[in-house]
Amino acid sequence: MSKEKSRPKWDEYFLKLAMLASERSTCPRMHCGCVLVKDRFVLATGYNGSLPHQPHCEDIGCLIVDNHCVRTNHAEINALVQAAVHRVSIKGSTAYITNMSCTTCSKALIAAGIKRVVVFTDFHDTLATKFYVDAKVEIVKMKMPDTEIKYDLKNYISAQKSEKSK
Repeated sequence: MSKEKSRPKWDEYFLKLAMLASERSTCPRMHCGCVLVKDRFVLATGYNGSLPHQPHCEDIGCLIVDNHCVRTNHAEINALVQAAVHRVSIKGSTAYITNMSCTTCSKALIAAGIKRVVVFTDFHDTLATKFYVDAKVEIVKMKMPDTEIKYDLKNYISAQKSEKSK
């Protein structure tokens, strides 16, 4: 009896990494993750969060201007900043994002040279799709990947305890 192999496709794999990054988000209004990838290599990651050494929304509340929290940087901006700090060019790469970009983040990704966006949810009140289309950035909308991590340690042969490991 053989088990069906559940190895994720590349787009699903990187979206799951974006979902994992989103778990670090500190703004209760939106948890978002972004992973920048080129040639199946992760260049940078980001999530919604406050500026370094500044208080988090979840600790002191959101700072709302025009119905948007301005205390946090969005996941895309944090990923772009991480790439810049480490001197990594993202030109020609793909952005895997849990939520469709806001207008500002889409403009930043386009300016940085993103060629493809993979996302599984929409974002309200944004011109991102228009800007991506106008800039000839490919948009791939997928269904949300499985939220379960399949790690079956007890059935991996090399993880079995031996007499030496007991």
